[in-house]
Amino acid sequence: QVQLVESGGGLVQAGGSLRLSCAASQSILSINVMGWYRQAPGKQRELVAVFTGSTSTNYADSVKGRFTIFRDNAKNTVYLQMNTLKPEDTAVYSCNAKKIIYRGGAPEVYDYWGQGTQVTVSS
Repeated sequence: QVQLVESGGGLVQAGGSLRLSCAASQSILSINVMGWYRQAPGKQRELVAVFTGSTSTNYADSVKGRFTIFRDNAKNTVYLQMNTLKPEDTAVYSCNAKKIIYRGGAPEVYDYWGQGTQVTVSS
């Protein structure tokens, strides 16, 4: 079981910045995939940025060049630095962790979510 606690959301004007934090209850080195998703009202949840390994990352095209995901393994925390925010970035941002365990050669994926944090960007 992995517990995820997010912080850092809020209200910001367009062009501003916010940093989100996601603290895990166990070593993030034991987590295979970890990062951020978001869901805007009336839209499906979408990937924002994730670590697919200890250093490999994957970003949504809409945030490339503006958002940066980084981690502090000693603090078991993953961060999302969001710069040049736009009104279309308004959403609930949720931290996700995936642990993959192989049993008899078949992978089992364990999915964990944080409670979500609201990010609102005003125009």
